[in-house]
Amino acid sequence: MERIVKDMTSHERYRGIPGKKCGTIILTAEELNCCRDAVLMQFCANKLDKKDFFGKSDPFLVFYRSNEDGSFTICHKTEVVKNTLNPVWQAFKISVRALCNGDYDRTIKVEVYDWDRDGSHDFIGEFTTSYRELSRGQSQFNVYEVVNPKKKGKKKKYSNSGTVTLLSFLVETEVSFLDYIKGGTQINFTVAIDFTASNGNPAQPTSLHYMNPYQLNAYGMALKAVGEIVQDYDSDKMFPALGFGAKLPPDGRISHEFALNGNPQNPYCDGIEGVMEAYYRSLKSVQLYGPTNFAPVINHVARYASSVKDGSQYFVLLIVTDGVISDMAQTKESIVNASKLPMSIIIVGVGPAEFDAMVELDGDDVRVSSRGKYAERDIVQFVPFRDYIDRSGNHVLSMARLAKDVLAEIPEQFLSYMRARGIKPSPAPPPYTPPTHVLQTQI
Repeated sequence: MERIVKDMTSHERYRGIPGKKCGTIILTAEELNCCRDAVLMQFCANKLDKKDFFGKSDPFLVFYRSNEDGSFTICHKTEVVKNTLNPVWQAFKISVRALCNGDYDRTIKVEVYDWDRDGSHDFIGEFTTSYRELSRGQSQFNVYEVVNPKKKGKKKKYSNSGTVTLLSFLVETEVSFLDYIKGGTQINFTVAIDFTASNGNPAQPTSLHYMNPYQLNAYGMALKAVGEIVQDYDSDKMFPALGFGAKLPPDGRISHEFALNGNPQNPYCDGIEGVMEAYYRSLKSVQLYGPTNFAPVINHVARYASSVKDGSQYFVLLIVTDGVISDMAQTKESIVNASKLPMSIIIVGVGPAEFDAMVELDGDDVRVSSRGKYAERDIVQFVPFRDYIDRSGNHVLSMARLAKDVLAEIPEQFLSYMRARGIKPSPAPPPYTPPTHVLQTQI
């Protein structure tokens, strides 16, 4: 911890303006408990103090976890319930680690405030409890007197400023992405590669598809970086690999959904190396053309995902592209429809183009919508490849960073689907134990 503080204070951006007091950053740390439980709680209050001159009060609760050094840290705030002295707050979910770091007897402090528009909220009172007390559920043990210490010190007849009552307490064990993988959920990985003419002639060194015999091009690096990690979660290591935006032999037909291995009935490639081989073979046989349409490959994967909704399989589509999307409206519609299915989409943008449309599809700030319908959940992750080009020339580090950021959102997207459908992970099979051979001896 001392080293972290030194690192922070030594960095220029953490220094204040010379001669001015700019405040203090206090950094505290505590080893996290391995507890994976979360608790769903609901509270109400009765006869709280009236704080507003023209109304009653606008109460809200603030929960504090106590730290090892005796200080307190805010871990949750409820919503404000307007103009009442008898509020009922909405139920909220919080991890036990956030609430008390798994220490059932650690003090939890709760403060009650009257909300004010200008931020100078009026303190009504406080009480303390613990996880162990709360776990008794709704009972006489979980009705708390709200006490204002200043009022108590001044008024002899003061008893309390109201009461807060626990209405419900439900413990849930938080499951992780790996719990589903251990329980047998399969991750199905599909690759789709942009073969539009804007990538440049593959025979020219300026092309994004240039087949350099000595090093991977941008497409190859993106495929290898992401694929080598994803394939560890795919038991058969057989990946469908598609291309879009090319003219196909022998008749020059334009396709936005063709198999890289030339077999539309069986587009599977053996491992990420098989995908790379099929990609290079396609570059030699197809003609780069256009336009840049995403909807066909998204719909291709969605057809498979729509047939398996029981949590046994999840589909991840990796699209590697160089530029501006041509079928934006259709792609948005495809994403909105796919957001109901067990699938995620990763888009890696290669080359110098502006990728504003891709950022829009990412949906981190504004959920993707089509014809007035919003995506049920965020399923798209976009990253520009140029942000990961290591100036030192160390492609290994670049690819590790790319893979980490590209795959960062997949576990949460996966869990959001499973939670929304109420799908629990199957129990993990018992660990394999080799049979013991009993030696029989003759007497």
